[in-house]
Amino acid sequence: MAQSQHLRLNFIDGQWVPAESGLTRENINPADFTDAVGEFAESGGVDVDRAVDAARAALPGWRGLGPIKRAAYLARAGALLAERAEEFAAVITREQGKLLAEARGEVARARAVLDFTAGQARLLGGVTAPAEDERTFAYTFRRPIGVVGLVSPWNFPLAIPMWKVAPALLSGCTAVLKPSPLTPLTAALLVEVFQEAGVPDGVLNLVQGDVAAGEALVANPGVAGISFTGSLAVGTAIHTGGAHRLLRTQLELGGKNAVVVCDDADLDRAVDAVVHGAFGQAGQRCSATSRAVVDVRVREEFLERLVPRVAALRVGPGDDPDSQVCPVVNTVRRDAALAAVAGAQHDGGKVLCGGGPEEREGLPEGCYVQPTVIRDVPWDSELAQEEVFGPVLAVVDADGFDDAMRIANSVRYGMSGTVFTASQSRAFEAVERFEAGMLHVNRPGVGAYAHLPHTGAKASQYGPPECSPQVWEFYTAWHSACIGY
Repeated sequence: MAQSQHLRLNFIDGQWVPAESGLTRENINPADFTDAVGEFAESGGVDVDRAVDAARAALPGWRGLGPIKRAAYLARAGALLAERAEEFAAVITREQGKLLAEARGEVARARAVLDFTAGQARLLGGVTAPAEDERTFAYTFRRPIGVVGLVSPWNFPLAIPMWKVAPALLSGCTAVLKPSPLTPLTAALLVEVFQEAGVPDGVLNLVQGDVAAGEALVANPGVAGISFTGSLAVGTAIHTGGAHRLLRTQLELGGKNAVVVCDDADLDRAVDAVVHGAFGQAGQRCSATSRAVVDVRVREEFLERLVPRVAALRVGPGDDPDSQVCPVVNTVRRDAALAAVAGAQHDGGKVLCGGGPEEREGLPEGCYVQPTVIRDVPWDSELAQEEVFGPVLAVVDADGFDDAMRIANSVRYGMSGTVFTASQSRAFEAVERFEAGMLHVNRPGVGAYAHLPHTGAKASQYGPPECSPQVWEFYTAWHSACIGY
C-alpha cells in the first residue's frame, strides 16, 4: 500500500517536517526482510525542543476550550479511525508483524479507548465541600498539568499511543508523541487522523526517533510529565532523569506473568488460555503468559494436552490467513528468545516443542521463532524470573496451592496474574494474594477493558494507571477554591 511521503516526517505545529539533521532510519517488515516500509525521520534534541515549544504555545487555547468541546475532536477522530480501520490493520501487520486478525483487534481496542475517553468529558469535574467559615463557597476542580511527552512501544503501535493521546487531549494537555522507531508509520497515521479531525496546530505533535529524541523529551523543562510504556530499564532512566525537576511520570514497565493451574482446574480451559496468552502475538505483550505454574498432581495431564496444541501452531507472516503465530518484531527479539531457550536448557529445563528459529520452504526470510514449551524450569532460574517477550513458555512445578502462589509472586514484576481452579475459595484467595495489577480467574490472563485500569504492581508500574477514570490522576492536578460572598 503506497503511503504519502509526509508520513515519513515529524509533525510539529501542524506541519509535516523532516528532522533538522536530515537523518532517517529504515523500517523493515519483520515478516519479510525484502519489504522496506520506508525511511523515517531520526530526530534529535532540536526537533524535540521545537515540538515542545509548539505544544506550549498551543496550551492556553486548548485548555480554554473545556473538556466537552475537546471531546468533539475525539469523536471526529473516532469516526475517521472507523473509516480507515482496515488501512490501520494492514499497516500494523506490515511494520509490527502481528496477525491481521490481531491487528484488527488492536484497532477495535483503540476505538473503544477513544470512545470511552470522549465519554468522560462531562465527568471531569470536582466536588463541592462544606466551608468552616460563614458565607464561603468551597469546591475542588482539575487542571491539565501542561505539556506531556508520550513515549509509546512497538507491540501495540496504535492502541497504546491512543490510550495516551486521547486522555492527554481531553484533559486539556498538549502533547509530543514519540513512538517506537520500530513502528513509526502507525503512529504517523494516528496523528494524521487527529489532524484531519481538526485538532488545532501544536496541540498534538509527533517526533520520530530513538534514544536521542526520548532523552531530549525527558530533559526539556517545558515538559510537565512523561507517560511511558516499555522496559523497566528505560522507565527507570526516565524517572531518575527527571527527578531533579520533579517531573511527573506514568510508567508501565515489564511483566513476568503466571497462570496458576490448580489440581482441580478445568485443564482444557486452562490449556486454551495458556496457548492464547503465551503465543498470541508471539508472546509480545506486557501481560503475556510467560509462566505456567502447574500443580505436580496434574502436570503430566496438562502437558499432554498442551504440547501437541503448541507444536501444531503454524508460524508465518501476519497477512497469511493460515498463520497462527506471527514473527517477533526484529532480530534483536528473535535472538533474545533463542538465547533464553539456551539458558533454560543450561539450567536444567527440557524443551518439549519448538526451541529454534522457524525455517521451512516458502517462508520469507524474517524474524520467525518456533512456539516453545520448556518443562522442569526451576522457579528461581532466569527463564522463570526475567521477561523474554517472545513465544517461550516456562512450565514450573508447584506442590499445592500455597507453593504455586509463592512461585507466582517470586518475580520482581506484577503485571497480570491468573488462576484456574474449580474452588470459589481458592479463586478469591488467589485474587487477594496475587502481587499483580490485573487479575483473572478461569480466563486468559491477557486483554483488558477500556474502562478498567491497565496497571501493574511492583516493578511493572509506577504512577497512575492507564485507561479507566484513574488515568486523570496523571494528566490533571487537583486544585481547591474558597470564595467568600
